[in-house]
This record gives sequence, structure tokens and C-alpha cells, in this order.
Amino acid sequence: MPIDKATVQRISRLARIHIDDNEIEVVAKELNGIIDWVEQLKEVDTDSIEPMTSVVELKLPKRKDMVNDSADRQELLSNSPESEDGFFVVPKVVE
Repeated sequence: MPIDKATVQRISRLARIHIDDNEIEVVAKELNGIIDWVEQLKEVDTDSIEPMTSVVELKLPKRKDMVNDSADRQELLSNSPESEDGFFVVPKVVE
């Protein structure tokens, strides 16, 4: 699907990008080049490639899930500028 002048004008209006009338033809040509390049990527055989989340295989360190003593509530609240009924008091941010 080649991109024509009308499509470029519609895209620029939707993206709220001003494109001069004399630049529309150039932008259409560049967008068509990008689309052709993406079409070339479809030809690459990726059936034997596993999906990955990073370019480097990374193993995250794991720790044992053990129950331990939590911090003392009064000790934690002593660092707070203000507390009430065992909870931190924070300023209201939404009216």
C-alpha cells in the first residue's frame, strides 16, 4: 500500500505535525521507503529463533523465601515527621 499525499496530510493532522505543502512529496517518499524496509523484514526466517527479552542472557539471583523478623513499627515511625494511629501521615495531593 503506497502512501500518497492525502495519506501524509492525514497522518500529519492526526499527529499534529505541520508539514509544508512542498515537503509532502518528500515525506511520502520517506514513509514508502520505511514501509518497504519493514516488508523486507517479513522475509527473514525466524521460526528457529526463541523469543527473548534481552540481547544478553541474564539469570537473576534468587534468594530463599524465608520468614524473618520484620522491622519494629515504632522504630520505623520514629523516622517520620508525623504519624497517627501507627501509620505515616502524608500531605493530601488530590483536592
